[in-house]
Amino acid sequence: MATETDKPVIATESTFKFGAVRQAVLPPSPTLGVLAPMVGTWTGSGFNTIFRPLNPNSPNQLPIPVGGDNILELNLTSETTTFTAIQGAIPNRGFEQVDIALAGMIYLQQISDVTTLPATGIHVEPGIWVVIPSTTDPADGPTVTRMASIPHGTTINAQGTTTIINGPPNIPVISITPTVIGGHLFEFASQTATNQGTARIPQDLTPFIAEGRITQDMITNPNSVLTAAIHGQNIIATTQISISTQIVPPIIAGGGTDNIEFLIGAPPLPGTPPTQNPTPNANANSATMTATFWIETVEHTVLIGPIKPGDPPVPVPLGPPNQPRRIMVKPLVGVSRPTPLTLRFTQIQYSQIVNLNFNGLIWPHVSVATLVSTAPISTPPGWGA
Repeated sequence: MATETDKPVIATESTFKFGAVRQAVLPPSPTLGVLAPMVGTWTGSGFNTIFRPLNPNSPNQLPIPVGGDNILELNLTSETTTFTAIQGAIPNRGFEQVDIALAGMIYLQQISDVTTLPATGIHVEPGIWVVIPSTTDPADGPTVTRMASIPHGTTINAQGTTTIINGPPNIPVISITPTVIGGHLFEFASQTATNQGTARIPQDLTPFIAEGRITQDMITNPNSVLTAAIHGQNIIATTQISISTQIVPPIIAGGGTDNIEFLIGAPPLPGTPPTQNPTPNANANSATMTATFWIETVEHTVLIGPIKPGDPPVPVPLGPPNQPRRIMVKPLVGVSRPTPLTLRFTQIQYSQIVNLNFNGLIWPHVSVATLVSTAPISTPPGWGA
């Protein structure tokens, strides 16, 4: 039975369907292809890190007051994201080559901080994913792109490619250490978990370290949260989607970010010597974004029962205790005792880095999460017989 979380949060009207206006010939109708498994509502948990700019006149409410130009905020997160397919082909008119058609889906991402309760909403993002077919001008193979609007005043268009992997993903090590624009790495005391008096939220991580909820490994390499989430899982296939706003010809020459003037900052004064910093007066300019999504097929064996026909779906917990998530199994028959069930389900993981520019440094803002579908999985025919 459908629940409230199964209802699309953002979607086109049921009667809306894309099509060509006054044109006799349509491009071949595309499909969502690699994006198709993402349609639906997904929930899960993750980890977010961001160096927030700190103006010296800003109120400082840290238990131990500190100065500096930044505060490192760490968020344990809970997420719900809904993807809804756009009906019909989206025509793109061509001049250098014939028209092409795109397939797309609308999405709404909602993320809350659950480091301490009650939960606090920290991110909401409406956007669209589209599948782009091979083209002759430019000479590109199939690509995908994600277009998003972030309420802080940033829009992104991140294009990229997909790779099919026979087995689990190879999740790389990443770093949150800022970089001097045009220069070397610049590490802060807040990046050491055991330091208790630094510019960080939460400032004292002692209880989180004791509970294993926030660790030094997570700060050093946020992707360790993803590898911990799939430890021991039998992932039999993975589709990797790699996207970026950076223009990197000849592979991808599209994409980019745009920001409101407050984020970009005031333009340099006339006569100011040139610098390597393209936005020397930025408040927090979102310069680039790169992200990798892994759509994973997981094979999992659990014991189900005893249950009776007509019982509600059974929750099956997944992941370590500090990353709670679950799938729902809908039995089609009853069993009188615990019975092994091997099932396959789809899991989405992602790792995203937004580089913020302010005060002469590039500050990585990292978000990672592991999500599973809210739709119940029915037991296969013959199970429990």
